[in-house]
Amino acid sequence: MLALLLSLFRLVWLFGKGHRDVVLENLALRQQLSIYQRKQKRPRLIGGDRWFWMTISVMWKNWRQALLIVHPDTVVRWQRERFRRHWGGLSSKPGRIGRPPIKREIRRVIQTLAKANPLWRAPRIHGELKKLGISVSERTVSRVLRSIPRRPSQNWRTFLRNHMGETVAIDFFTVATIRLRVLFVFLVMEHGRRRVLHFGITEHPTAEWTGQQMVEAFWEG
Repeated sequence: MLALLLSLFRLVWLFGKGHRDVVLENLALRQQLSIYQRKQKRPRLIGGDRWFWMTISVMWKNWRQALLIVHPDTVVRWQRERFRRHWGGLSSKPGRIGRPPIKREIRRVIQTLAKANPLWRAPRIHGELKKLGISVSERTVSRVLRSIPRRPSQNWRTFLRNHMGETVAIDFFTVATIRLRVLFVFLVMEHGRRRVLHFGITEHPTAEWTGQQMVEAFWEG
């Protein structure tokens, strides 16, 4: 008993003198030695052993080098399981979980506004509810809107196919000349027949020039 007290006193003295890593390494090796000295054919770890290594892994950055009894990843897994049990216990406490349910009257108002205004989405409906003095979050409005059946709308490919004849592409691109000048080409192309409706070339494109090109491209319409 006296030898144990002297050993502990020496470790405390070394810890106070700034030999923190030496003390922690000594404790780690002694703890593993005590596991091997247990009267069992195959040493088995108990809860105290796991707590020791989870604690020392936080206090000492070189703890992996002194660990011999198990793989370092095992200690990391113990720590994750401890956090999982902790937060799982908090979430499983009796009582109401999550946000309170939305009132039926507010749900009916949201459904009425959505059906009367098919183009309105959650931000617009949320703003209208605020004007009426109804306090509800925009996310709650979005959840209610997802429960309302809507008529299927055409996708982007169908829209382009239906309006191909009335759609045009407008863009600028540059051309380098033999005299090392850069010319800007303004191009308007019809999607339906892939026909060039208009083009213009300039060295200095401006808003006024671009507006004039639009007028010339669609002078008939």
